[in-house]
Amino acid sequence: MFKYSIRSELTRKYYERRIRTFFDFIEFLTGSQIEERCNLFAQKAKNDNNWTTVHIIRFLQYEKDRVEKGEITAATLNNFVKSIKLFCEMSDIPISWKKITRGLPRPRAVANDRAPTIEEIKQLVEYPDRRIKPIIYTMASSGIRLGAWDFLKWKHINPLTSETGTLVAAKVLVYAGDSEEYFTFITPEAYNSLKDWMEFRSKYGEKVTGESWLMRDIWQTSNMKYGAKFGLATNPRKLKNSGIKRLIEQALWEQGIRSKLEPGVKRHEWKAAHGFRVFYKIRAEQVMRPINVEITMGHNIGLSASYYKPTEKEVLEDYLKAVDLLSINGNETKLSKVIKELSEKNKENEYIISGKMREKEIQIAGLKEQQLDSAEAIEVLSDRLTKALEDIELLKKSK
Repeated sequence: MFKYSIRSELTRKYYERRIRTFFDFIEFLTGSQIEERCNLFAQKAKNDNNWTTVHIIRFLQYEKDRVEKGEITAATLNNFVKSIKLFCEMSDIPISWKKITRGLPRPRAVANDRAPTIEEIKQLVEYPDRRIKPIIYTMASSGIRLGAWDFLKWKHINPLTSETGTLVAAKVLVYAGDSEEYFTFITPEAYNSLKDWMEFRSKYGEKVTGESWLMRDIWQTSNMKYGAKFGLATNPRKLKNSGIKRLIEQALWEQGIRSKLEPGVKRHEWKAAHGFRVFYKIRAEQVMRPINVEITMGHNIGLSASYYKPTEKEVLEDYLKAVDLLSINGNETKLSKVIKELSEKNKENEYIISGKMREKEIQIAGLKEQQLDSAEAIEVLSDRLTKALEDIELLKKSK
């Protein structure tokens, strides 16, 4: 029942690890499998409520002392409470949690970890694994959780174009088929990176369809014949969120972004996977409506959901304002746009100038014709005048 109550595999592992820590502290069946320890603890706890309460308080008091010493944070202690409380609730163990948690320190409302910088992300995606770039670009431009990768297939990524056919973004259906399903968007940069990854897989023999998992295991590429023989490329295995987390952490260390913590420091400046969710929120909120940012992050907007129901098009229009900020190579994107705009403007100016030149040429030609007409008229008048003078002279002589 405890495992059934947790949808995400990653969350379940965290909860099980905390329950194991609790059992180890109270020395309950040390060395046994976690399933056996959980089942036997539940049986004993139902029969002896006082025994259960005493052990929970002993454990939480120990962790509370660690918080006061600065060894762990109040948030870590709160996570232990969540795990034990859920286990007891799913096992029908009656515990007065209101009394137990009364004396515990309150966790910080907001963690003090920061988002990764653009420079750090650029350094990270240089890691020599073809999957790292589409993973990071997608997470940074959409704010999806690490657990979302367990649901994502190629059919859940749909490119969106403008009226002129230009790629502007791509829609992502997150947790498809689950009760928590929602939609968000990724930048053209992220979509193209995913598309390149899928085409690379197809090139090596994988039959890529809409049902193909977005992230899969890697295979040998130096010898296609060998890879095909053993089915390394043609028989993909989904890369779970735990594998994606390990890949990101390995890239952080090998790219020199992560280093050993100083004595007394308990955590790195930004979290390996969650840091990209923070990156998305901070940057998107600079230009988007905060409530639309919450919607695209899959957050519950509470009572506002009953009154604020934007269409997908409205959210997209808001998201497009943040595309440059969410693009890792945003400066290059902006530069390309400026060059394109200047090029189009230059063409327009050339067309206008060409038109003006043609107009002037026509005017000049007209003036030339007028001049020619005037010259001919003068010549005719001159001839007539000469003829008239000659006639006058003839008349004088005849008289």
